Amino acid sequence: MESIVVAALYQFKAVTDPANLQQTLKDLCKTQEILGTLIVANEGINGTVSGSRQAIDVLHQFLLAQGFDRMEYKESFAPEHTFRKLKIKLKKEIVTLGVHVDPRDHVGTYLEPEQWHEFIQQDDVIIIDTRNDYEYVTGTFEGAIDPQTKSFGEFPQYIQEHLKAAKDKKIAMFCTGGIRCEKSTSYLLQEGFKEVYHLKGGILNYLAHIPDEQSLWKGECFVFDRRVGVGHGVNLGDTAMCFGCGHPLFAGDTDSPKYEEGVSCPHCYDHTTEEQKARFRMRQSQHVLKRMVKE
Repeated sequence: MESIVVAALYQFKAVTDPANLQQTLKDLCKTQEILGTLIVANEGINGTVSGSRQAIDVLHQFLLAQGFDRMEYKESFAPEHTFRKLKIKLKKEIVTLGVHVDPRDHVGTYLEPEQWHEFIQQDDVIIIDTRNDYEYVTGTFEGAIDPQTKSFGEFPQYIQEHLKAAKDKKIAMFCTGGIRCEKSTSYLLQEGFKEVYHLKGGILNYLAHIPDEQSLWKGECFVFDRRVGVGHGVNLGDTAMCFGCGHPLFAGDTDSPKYEEGVSCPHCYDHTTEEQKARFRMRQSQHVLKRMVKE
């Protein structure tokens, strides 16, 4: 039975006292037993959280009352909490590009899922996946370019080195929930690109509206919670993840001698200390114990 609501949300909006909003959200979420991550900054709010139907409704109504009345807001469902902890973070940006842009001033042309579906089938459209390399490998759109970035902060460098000659081309960009494209399309317009488009609501919105048999999406959409990957209908996928480093696990990874459930995998084994691995083992044993108690 899917009794937990997973809410993904963001909005670029001036926040006059982000520290106060951070504390208020922390108190509210603790009271409502909401888990997940929310990022607060002067430029707005961003995050994904999970909780009961009543708890998520309380949070949603609170944000609306705070003036976040144009949120990109999506819900999906899970049988249990998709996060282990609550984190309310105060940052300079709600999604870190590292270059000043203001999506409230200018942003690319939004395309609803049905419009996007038709648009990216045009031969003269350059489709760019603005997510990180491991997200791309988990799943992407047919014909999409992988910038091979490790973090969103590397994206401006990719544009400068590989896309400057395409300023007069049609550029179509997408990401998980839409927020990275708010900044990436704003950046391209700032750099003089003429026709810049992005998928409104991101991949999650596309998967929720386009049937599997018609879809141009291949694979699963990587999400940053315990579901790891979701498919069409935003249903739970089959992708597994290393809970030591958060990297998705691919064929053969779990057979590696460097793989230990909840502790390490071939992607992180050589980059973590024995002290870190010991801490991860303790966390994993606690998680297994909780799971046994539930069963």
